[in-house]
Amino acid sequence: MYQYPNRERASTFWFHDHALGVTRLNVYAGLAGFYLLRGGPADLPEGVLPGPAPRLGDPPGQSYHEIPLVIQDRAFHADGSLHYPAGRAAFDGFAGPYVPHSDIPPIWNPECFGNTMVVNGRTWPVLPIEPRRYRFRLLNGCNSRYLMLKIVANSSARRPAPAVLPFWQLGNEGGFLPAPVRREQVLTSPAERADVIVDFTHVPVGTSLYLINEGPDKAFGGGKPGTDFAPADPATTGQVMKFVVGPLTAPDTSVPPDQLTLPQFDPLPAADRTRRLSLSEKTSASLPHVGPRGLLLGTLSATGKPVPMRWDDPVTENPAVGTTEVWEIHNFTADAHPIHIHEVQFQVVDRQRSGHPAQPPEPCERGLKDTVVAYPGMVTRVKARFDRRGRYVWHCHMLEHEDNEMMRPYLVV
Repeated sequence: MYQYPNRERASTFWFHDHALGVTRLNVYAGLAGFYLLRGGPADLPEGVLPGPAPRLGDPPGQSYHEIPLVIQDRAFHADGSLHYPAGRAAFDGFAGPYVPHSDIPPIWNPECFGNTMVVNGRTWPVLPIEPRRYRFRLLNGCNSRYLMLKIVANSSARRPAPAVLPFWQLGNEGGFLPAPVRREQVLTSPAERADVIVDFTHVPVGTSLYLINEGPDKAFGGGKPGTDFAPADPATTGQVMKFVVGPLTAPDTSVPPDQLTLPQFDPLPAADRTRRLSLSEKTSASLPHVGPRGLLLGTLSATGKPVPMRWDDPVTENPAVGTTEVWEIHNFTADAHPIHIHEVQFQVVDRQRSGHPAQPPEPCERGLKDTVVAYPGMVTRVKARFDRRGRYVWHCHMLEHEDNEMMRPYLVV
């Protein structure tokens, strides 16, 4: 039995299987769920935000205006069972030779992208809504896919709604932001969360709206859809779910998002030390034309070169309990990696490309987080206070990456 003190701020957490080496398979099979913390000084009084949310024992037909949405991509066989690629050939066509005749593992795919979008376990669902405000607790539960979410209207409607309906983001993994942030598109990496309000108040009854995805059908390296990469297939992975607006059944008494005052939080103290860490790809010694055979975390040498390390190498990150540290994450790969540090909430300090000034965090990244996007060719800095003794892990949350083997232990002493 495990007991959790739940001392964190009111926020959107989730939990999932974390078996070493097969996390990607078990989460893909469904071992994941929401874990929502409510109440305390870092929450808002009941009635300020749209509600209610689903609760155990609710009667059939209950209407909800706060709805958790876990978005995932999956593939299926003709009989409806899940399909997960059986080998490396599904990723890049490489059919061998594999271990022991080369250094390429046969069953590991560097990433996995399904051809079907699933929300709360249902493919391309339809949600009847009313012309009022809704609170959506968004979770990117994909194995490898970045999502770029947008709500668009059916252009054929007789009384058209706005072409793009904005999100008002209130929070992320660590609870509420300092202030609501208006966004026309929400970018989330695997494991990131976004607590948003969408205001359907002025959308005509009978309108169909669509939650779409413009992220790529491959690994994400940054940039804009249509300029730096082709967006997701609009016939499949570009569609997420549909909203159909029906008549209002009761007044909406929630506060408009642009008028909200959100609970404040205490910023972390100055750092006691800075650690320099690295993200690296492991290429084949005998087959250089084949893609990566592994992904590794590590440290930096005195000259700024990556020192890649495996899971079972000695622990190199050992903060003292009660100290605050800045972790500088140097990304030497071509991908953007969602880096997740267990058991802490951190603040994003900045990002910096060599020879350029540091860039502050995005408005939606202010506050506290537990997952940060480390873009290729950049240094991403986060600051965390380590207040729990024990042995934990930090890793890339692209599940195929962490399974081979972009995960390292760290020790709070």
